[in-house]
Amino acid sequence: MDEKQKLLVIIGPTAVGKTKLSIEMAKRYNGEIISGDSMQIYRHMDIGTAKITKDEMEGIPHYLIDIKQPEENFSAAEFQVLVRDKINEIAARGKLPIIVGGTGLYIQSVIYDYQFADVPGDELFRLQLEEKARGIGNEALYQELLAIDPESAEQIHPNNVRRVIRALEIYHLTGKTMREFQSTQQPDLLYQTALIGLTMDREKLYDRINARVDEMIEKGLLQEVKGLYQQGLRQCQSIQAIGYKEIYQYLDGEITLQQAIEDLKQNSRRYAKRQLTWFRNKMDVQWFDITDVKNFEKKLLEISHYVEGKLQVKSNTY
Repeated sequence: MDEKQKLLVIIGPTAVGKTKLSIEMAKRYNGEIISGDSMQIYRHMDIGTAKITKDEMEGIPHYLIDIKQPEENFSAAEFQVLVRDKINEIAARGKLPIIVGGTGLYIQSVIYDYQFADVPGDELFRLQLEEKARGIGNEALYQELLAIDPESAEQIHPNNVRRVIRALEIYHLTGKTMREFQSTQQPDLLYQTALIGLTMDREKLYDRINARVDEMIEKGLLQEVKGLYQQGLRQCQSIQAIGYKEIYQYLDGEITLQQAIEDLKQNSRRYAKRQLTWFRNKMDVQWFDITDVKNFEKKLLEISHYVEGKLQVKSNTY
């Protein structure tokens, strides 16, 4: 049997410190980085998605950043194809592929043998739903999905009718929600994977999230979102991202700027909590607590030992 391709994956909640660790790992193990973030794929959305800067990259190649326009949709299935191709390209150059991000479903779809098309289609049912969407509207159809499969609905924008219909179709054909159906697949890991999760004391993480939001505002988040707002971008997946939808409410005159900032902080904290729950429930992660950032070098050594044991790679820093 062929030996599986080596792959390092770094996950964790927003603002925990994944970017810093990923650069260190890439330097140590001759790696190149693939973004595992569902929003950093969008151009012109840099501050609100905490996109890595050229300086922060320290010369390490990064992929799947700035590949879509804000009005375009993007799915886990498309991500799966793009990332698997990129893993092969990086490995062919003799480099270690490193996926870094916080979008659990996207990363899960890549590293496990998930078959998105395993449920057969029901064309008649699908056509009926398409007709229904035209009659009652996208939001009403979305509410139907929310009632039977809230977990999937949370991952789908109401105007992404194709995905809403697909989730309803799976339920119609199997009697299971999309997530329940996927859990019955019992997929295998496709790669020789070191799956590292970063965590820290919740209060400290929340303080970091709040500070990051303040920094985003200082860096010009308001101007960034205004640019999208003035282009008339509305009913699209990207604008539902945390950091954009709150500022849109302010620009629409629904809430004050201060309220928008508070909502952004609260939504980011809630998102971090959901990320941790997802990773702990869905993936076999080796967790490392990095609450004590003063001991980062010590923690880096601990993580490095784990990676070397799991992937049989050698550090080029020794």
